[in-house]
Amino acid sequence: MKAIVVTDRAAGTAGMELTERPEPRAAINDALVQIHASGFVPTELGWPSTWVDRRDRDRTPSIPGHELAGVVTALGYGTSGLSIGQRVFGLADWYRDGTLAESVAIEARNLAPLPGDVDFAVGASLPISGLTAWQGLFEHGRLRAGQSVIAHGAAGAVGAMVTQLAREAGAHVIGTGRAADREKALGFGAHAFVDLDRDTLEDVGGVDLVFDVIGGDIGKRSARLIRAGGTLVSAVGPSAARPVDGRAIDFVVESDRRQLGEIVQRVRDGRLRTHIGHVATLDDAVAAFNATGRRAGKTVVRVRPLAR
Repeated sequence: MKAIVVTDRAAGTAGMELTERPEPRAAINDALVQIHASGFVPTELGWPSTWVDRRDRDRTPSIPGHELAGVVTALGYGTSGLSIGQRVFGLADWYRDGTLAESVAIEARNLAPLPGDVDFAVGASLPISGLTAWQGLFEHGRLRAGQSVIAHGAAGAVGAMVTQLAREAGAHVIGTGRAADREKALGFGAHAFVDLDRDTLEDVGGVDLVFDVIGGDIGKRSARLIRAGGTLVSAVGPSAARPVDGRAIDFVVESDRRQLGEIVQRVRDGRLRTHIGHVATLDDAVAAFNATGRRAGKTVVRVRPLAR
């Protein structure tokens, strides 16, 4: 099968190579999925799990990418809850070969049904962004109606999901980003917008929850805005500062079939829009990941052409 592999940690996306790899086989409790579309997060190339296994042994050449949408083609021994021919989407294990390939073997529990009226590219764009937003807001942030939320990077892939889900939950949402992001952030449902290059973040005042996807100095400043009992949620590692009278939580997103179902249903009924900035083919993906200039939204790889 065709797959994109990485072998050099220092090379980043420039070290990606499209090559031929053996077809994977479905182990116990696995499903083999023919991939139609895949998502990719460039920060994956900085994660230890891309390069080593759980025992810290080198596992290169490895296939990156962990978001997928496709069709089940085989089931491993003991696999239940899925059927051959079923459309699915989900989040692959960090330590196994990923989804920038024509097929992947994945634990069945990490997959959810993809309704027939949801395009594969849309399905592949949802798992990391959608689950990160959902878990950060509701599991870790304990968001409730009437609270106020700062959604950093509100026009980005994760931030757009945070903004929409928080607003739907009845929160007052303040999005942040650059000046060019203002209209997109407001379009995703932010009640107000802070230009981090020109406005003063502290003018927002106290809030109940900050969802941080930036870190660094912005994370430190955000911690000072948390009201008593509030939460600073970070999806980019531990915050360098903690709220004076609140919680600071950093987390790694996990696959969850029920949550994936909640997310895709919101897409189907128009309550949630994914933010796809660019769609590339598998043959063109390496060039797309190495494109110069800022690219808004998520890059999705369409591994197989649209059915005619």
